Amino acid sequence: MGWDAFGLPAEQYAIKTGVHPAEITKVNCENFKRQLMLMGLSYDWDREIDTSDKKYFKWTQFLFLKLYEQGLVFEKEENVWWCEELKTVLANEEVINGRSERGDHICIKKPLRQWVVKITQYADKLLDGLDKLDWPDSVKKMQREWIGRTEGVDIDFKVLDKSNTILTVFTGEPEALYGVNAIFLSDDNLYVKNLLRNSGSYVQSSISLMLDPKNGVDGFFLNSLPSIR
Repeated sequence: MGWDAFGLPAEQYAIKTGVHPAEITKVNCENFKRQLMLMGLSYDWDREIDTSDKKYFKWTQFLFLKLYEQGLVFEKEENVWWCEELKTVLANEEVINGRSERGDHICIKKPLRQWVVKITQYADKLLDGLDKLDWPDSVKKMQREWIGRTEGVDIDFKVLDKSNTILTVFTGEPEALYGVNAIFLSDDNLYVKNLLRNSGSYVQSSISLMLDPKNGVDGFFLNSLPSIR
């Protein structure tokens, strides 16, 4: 049995009550364990782990340092969900229709420096290792989907503007290339940033509307439609 302890609920409880997260986490884990034992569930309690225990997280810190030494983690500015009320970054699954799952507070996409892991550098090794683990198939399936390796090719599209910009797009279905009628770029793509930079004050006001989920604005026209081949 593993206790995925600490995190947003413990932090918010600590802010409201002044009780240190370590204290309330210990109480909660002991209570959950007591309830499970009362139900007669046959867990092997000799293999109990707690992610808030120093004996556990010293190894996650150790692994992070090893990844860092190998150049497999780095800092990068990423657009993330930020909740001002909770004062924290939220995962995509924690945000529903632009509001936090916990507390129903407004969230916005905000560029912040984050630690990024280069999983693509060792995805094959992770996937091969899964075959050697005595884990339920459902768990290994979730791990494979989380690693998310996709085989495919990079295709260069030339944007027929003044600079003849090249956009490199990855696809797992190159045989469907002749059916392409549009290319979708993320908002942090350099070409998109250049388009925004040259679009004037109209764009800035439109972005402000998009960041507020109450307005329900999904997009706006840049009045710039370059040809691509």
